[in-house]
Amino acid sequence: MTPALFVGLCLAGGVGAALRFVVDGLVRERTSGTYPVGTTLINLSGSLLLGLVTGLAASAVVSDDLRLVLGTGLLGGYTTFSTHCVETVRLAQERRWRASTLNALGTLVLGVALAGLGYALGSAG
Repeated sequence: MTPALFVGLCLAGGVGAALRFVVDGLVRERTSGTYPVGTTLINLSGSLLLGLVTGLAASAVVSDDLRLVLGTGLLGGYTTFSTHCVETVRLAQERRWRASTLNALGTLVLGVALAGLGYALGSAG
């Protein structure tokens, strides 16, 4: 890995984290309740986009370096598995079993499906 690629990866990760903060804030302003809608939307959209970037790289539409910067950096900073897990635990502690299960399993199933869709779209060309 070149120093420039490493810097690009780091900068993209910071931008992704800032983007997550902004998107989550916008979603929180527009929704009510305690279900983590923002985190769910962020992780699902990130899964779709990472699948797309990976598919584009597999088809040689984007370089491996760009895949690394966008996938590992930007989308790695944007998505958040740890927050998803903590929010699932919080919902379970509140005995909101349906919401906890939906958050845990629904996000997993939809995330995998969206990643697959993104990959298919990216590798179709």
